[in-house]
Amino acid sequence: MRAVVQRVLSASVVVEGKITGEIESGILVLVGIEDDDQDADIAYIAEKLVNLRIFDDAEGKLNLSVKDIDGKALIVSQFTLLGDARRGRRPSYIAAARPEKGKEYYEKLCAQVVALGVTVEQGIFQADMRVSLVNDGPVTILLDSKKVF
Repeated sequence: MRAVVQRVLSASVVVEGKITGEIESGILVLVGIEDDDQDADIAYIAEKLVNLRIFDDAEGKLNLSVKDIDGKALIVSQFTLLGDARRGRRPSYIAAARPEKGKEYYEKLCAQVVALGVTVEQGIFQADMRVSLVNDGPVTILLDSKKVF
């Protein structure tokens, strides 16, 4: 499982002209589910999202998590994070989970983040989405449950 985590002042996702998820201060998470992901991958990413210290403390140091600041998470499924563009010009998405598994694991990830104490807003799985954000910092972190990077 791969995730791009962006610290945001605000973020929203729109599907067919309607806002499906919207947050103020918190994190925007773009997540890609891999074909060989297991429950341990969900647990790893959920724990990282909730506890990643990427918000400023009183001294201006990145020392607080989204949970510490009572922020929210906007989690959006994005299979293209698993695109392999090392060969040729057209990325291969062979590592991405099939839609049924992808949706199941996406929903499990959102539920686990909620269970860990962070409010979650969502996009719509497999929809054509318009994601807007005001990146704060900017602060952007890459996560990979297989620890590829």
